Amino acid sequence: MFIAAMGVPVLAQTVDDRLKRGDAVIRDLNRGQPQPALERMRQEFPFLAEATEAYALGDVWSRPGLDSRTRQLAAVAAFAATGQLPFMKVHAGYALNIGVSEEELKEVIYMITVPAGISRAIAASQVLSELFAERRNARGPQ
Repeated sequence: MFIAAMGVPVLAQTVDDRLKRGDAVIRDLNRGQPQPALERMRQEFPFLAEATEAYALGDVWSRPGLDSRTRQLAAVAAFAATGQLPFMKVHAGYALNIGVSEEELKEVIYMITVPAGISRAIAASQVLSELFAERRNARGPQ
């Protein structure tokens, strides 16, 4: 299908198709579960939740160009470098869920000291340490 006036191809995708892809991405990263923050957002900001699920997850995150592991490492680095620490924590959790090690995540934080500065790396390391502790506590004594 083309937009006649501009000759631009239009993808034949419904919002529902995009939402289903977005939901599948979340469940793949989150051990089969929905994302709690997205579900809370859905209650008060349904348009923003739908946009996040359909566009960010259904369109961008489901693209075939990178595997999930690489995508998560890139997201952790980007969010840490820009100081978006709550998002970094969520994506670091997803990374751990799909097999990225704590040591690999630490290396990502070490890497951002060059482009983003030591203060951003220190702040990110503190949030990452919290995540590691939360996960260890959730597993209980071994």
